[in-house]
Amino acid sequence: MQRQYWKRRLREGALQHQVKIRFLLTLLLNTLIGLGIFPALYYLLESLQLHYLLILTLSQVLSICFAYSTNKFLTFKTKGNYINEFMKFITFHVSFFIINLIMLPLLVVGFKLNPVIAQSLFALVVILSSYFWHSRITFHHING
Repeated sequence: MQRQYWKRRLREGALQHQVKIRFLLTLLLNTLIGLGIFPALYYLLESLQLHYLLILTLSQVLSICFAYSTNKFLTFKTKGNYINEFMKFITFHVSFFIINLIMLPLLVVGFKLNPVIAQSLFALVVILSSYFWHSRITFHHING
């Protein structure tokens, strides 16, 4: 009796919060990809002696495109509105990218952190704030 009650409650909770659950799952995937792209490019392109800010720019473009796709098609499952949603998505990420361009050198030069560690720390701020932006602005029409 008690077991069925909790199974039903769990099922109801999962249905009620399905977008948040899908967001958490795609967040894990996007985090693995996003956190992995910068270090991978940093070390793979080391012989080219590219500046870490150039590598950051390339990794951001790749990460943003991947994250938009997973959020649109896996998390929020919206149809159409590609340009409108992408522009809202880009607004969030470009804003953070501009801040990132300022903060990464500050963390690397000012605090003597390794660029990979500094970028990973900054990425956590983006990760924590992205759900609120995307659920309320980018893909809001499916939640409201």
